[in-house]
Amino acid sequence: MKTRSIKGIYPSVKVNMGGVILDQPLPYRGLDMVDPFLLIHHWDDKLPGGQHQSKVGVGPHPHRGFTPVSFIFKGGVHHRDSRGHESIIYGGGTQWMNSGYGIVHSERPAKEIAQDGGDFELIQFWVNAPAKHKFDEATYQPLNAAGTPKFTSSDGKVEVGVVAGEFLGKQGSIETHSPLLTLRLDLQAGGKMDIPLPADYNAILYPLDGVLKLNGERAINAKDMTVFKMDGEGIHVEAIKDTRAIILAGQPIGEP
Repeated sequence: MKTRSIKGIYPSVKVNMGGVILDQPLPYRGLDMVDPFLLIHHWDDKLPGGQHQSKVGVGPHPHRGFTPVSFIFKGGVHHRDSRGHESIIYGGGTQWMNSGYGIVHSERPAKEIAQDGGDFELIQFWVNAPAKHKFDEATYQPLNAAGTPKFTSSDGKVEVGVVAGEFLGKQGSIETHSPLLTLRLDLQAGGKMDIPLPADYNAILYPLDGVLKLNGERAINAKDMTVFKMDGEGIHVEAIKDTRAIILAGQPIGEP
């Protein structure tokens, strides 16, 4: 497999979102988006407990014209929205919301986590919607860990969860407005795998923790986002340490 070259590596910066401190790799100085991906936020926290659910997380707020997606890694997220959707998704699951012509929603830690405390971690990323879908009705797709198709590498040390798109015969169940491939990777130290990517997709790799070696040569640290050129068939990953990562790939839509 001809591997893709690295276009750039972007370390996350700390941002304050309404009192919540997050790691933000995208947007970055000089990099407004990686079409069709607009934003990536990584929230990793240990909640102290003794809190009312309504006092933690992100309260009701509006979205329009794009798709906010949450990959939950630790704890659980309680989603409510103005279209009447409500669900709690726990670690390993996904909340995928197409905001269409407009929706108001809240995202808070599950009640028992707010009350009892504990680890809480998620990544939220935003996907731009093509103009023809910006005024669709809003939709919400919850996906739990058990419903996420998994692929295991030949060495048994890399597990890939397929959320959206097709990967090595595994089809993600999420419906998207444009061609996407979104993956969750769990790698044990020493695990290695070729990750094929569609030739016409932009692609991003973001490790939540650990250290990865890319294409047999470049070490990538936790919370550093790698953007790839469209000059190969995929990437090769090898875990130097136990690592969790996501891959976001999508066909550019070329629209604001």
